[in-house]
Amino acid sequence: MSLETLRETLPAYAKDISLNLSSLAGETLLSDQQKWGAFVASAHAAGSPPVIKAMEAAAADAGLSVEALTAAKAAAAIMGMNNVYYRATHLLTNKEYATLPARLRMNVLANPGVEKVDFELWSTAVSAVNGCGMCLDAHEAELKKHGVTAQQIQTALRIAAVVNAVSQVIAGEAALAA
Repeated sequence: MSLETLRETLPAYAKDISLNLSSLAGETLLSDQQKWGAFVASAHAAGSPPVIKAMEAAAADAGLSVEALTAAKAAAAIMGMNNVYYRATHLLTNKEYATLPARLRMNVLANPGVEKVDFELWSTAVSAVNGCGMCLDAHEAELKKHGVTAQQIQTALRIAAVVNAVSQVIAGEAALAA
């Protein structure tokens, strides 16, 4: 499914979401790899099969390399684990858990297969979808160290928000049709 086909499947009540999806696809504040990696990582985090397929197809059409596609999916996978763990340690009243070592494998963070800044940007987008403030703060700080602007980070957050909304609309409509 293409991005345009996906937009056409959105009902009239989601017109704003469709228009935002279109404008973000043409966004130029991020490199194409950063932008399409954020779309793919966010889609995998949101978990809607038709949205994942459409984002991967759009990313392939835009020239996203196999390595970058794999890294974007790795960002969604590792943050799917980390966001739950770190959000829990942050939310627990007993702060002892935050002092304990995580003891979870996270090797992909050190060697993601793409530029570290791109992987951090995708991890930020996924952390937004998954709602982990602690991870958002950590990744935003790392991005700032690498000179990424607030507007670029905001673009990744906007992509995450819109892809998540598209996924929710598609899932809601599928539930009604079932």
